[in-house]
Amino acid sequence: MVFSVSKHTLASIGFSAVYLFILSGCSSLTVVSANAVTETMTPEATATYTTSPLPTETPKLPTASPVIEATLSALTLTSTETPDPMTIANSISEPGGKTVVPTDENGLPLSHYVYGIAGHKQYFKLGCEAAVTHDWAWFFGYDINEFEFQNRLPLSDNPEVGFVGSANSKWGQAPPYAYGVHAAPVAQLLHEYGVPAIAVKEMSLTGLKQQIAADRPVIAWVIGNVVGGIPYEYTAKDGQKVIVAAYEHVIIVTGYSETHIRYNNNGKYFEAPTEVFMNSWKVLGNMALIAGN
Repeated sequence: MVFSVSKHTLASIGFSAVYLFILSGCSSLTVVSANAVTETMTPEATATYTTSPLPTETPKLPTASPVIEATLSALTLTSTETPDPMTIANSISEPGGKTVVPTDENGLPLSHYVYGIAGHKQYFKLGCEAAVTHDWAWFFGYDINEFEFQNRLPLSDNPEVGFVGSANSKWGQAPPYAYGVHAAPVAQLLHEYGVPAIAVKEMSLTGLKQQIAADRPVIAWVIGNVVGGIPYEYTAKDGQKVIVAAYEHVIIVTGYSETHIRYNNNGKYFEAPTEVFMNSWKVLGNMALIAGN
C-alpha cells in the first residue's frame, strides 16, 4: 500500500516504529542488531568484527586468504573458487563418487554464499550508496574512490535523477529534504567508470538468488538495517512521481539459505529471516543494482 503524504505532513510524522537499532544503517552511529552473525552461519551466535579505518586516499582494502571468519581481515577482495561450505554440507554422494547439490524448484542451490566482500564503514552520513558502490565494484575488479564517486553524483530533488540534499545531512528524512539516491543514477555513473551495472526494480527473490548463486553480489535498497518502513509518493519538481521512504539505505546481499538472507552493512555481516528482508526490500519496490555482462 502506498500512502500519499505532503512534505509538511511527513515532517511531523514520528517514525515511532523505527527503533534504535535502525541507526545501524546510514547513520554514523552503528548499533549492531541481534541478527548479527558470524561467518559460521549459526543464527544465535554473536559476530566479532574488526572494522578497517576508511583511508583518505583511494581505499585499499585487505587481500587476505579466503578464510571463512567474521573478521574483515579474513575476507578477500576477489572472487574465490573455494567451495561453499553450506553446499558441501548439504551435498549428496551418488554411487560412483558423483556429488549432487540439492536444488529448489528453480534449479538453484538451497543455499549459497559469496565471499570476497569485506565492506567498510561509510564516511558520509548519507553516503551509503557511494561506500557500498566502492566495495561492490572492488569485488569485480574496479577501484572507485568513495569520495570522488559521491561528489560526481548529479544533484536533484528527484532521487531517480540524482542525489537529494547534502551527503553530510542527518539521516532519516525524505525528499525534498536530504535523502540519498536511487539505483538508476548510481548505475549511470558506474558506466562512466567503465563498470557494467544495471539498475532494476521489482526484482524477485528468485532473481536475487540467481545472482548470488552465480557469485554476483547484489546492492539492495532497503530501510535501515533491514527493517520495515512507510513508502509514500513524492512529486519532484520535474513532475515525476517517485516512491520514497525515510531511512532509505543500501546493503550488499552476499548469500542466502532456505530461511535467511545474508548481507553486508557498513562492513559488518548480518542475517535476516527471508520474510523480514523481503518486507524491508519491498518498501522501495525491490530496487537493486546488479552486475551487467
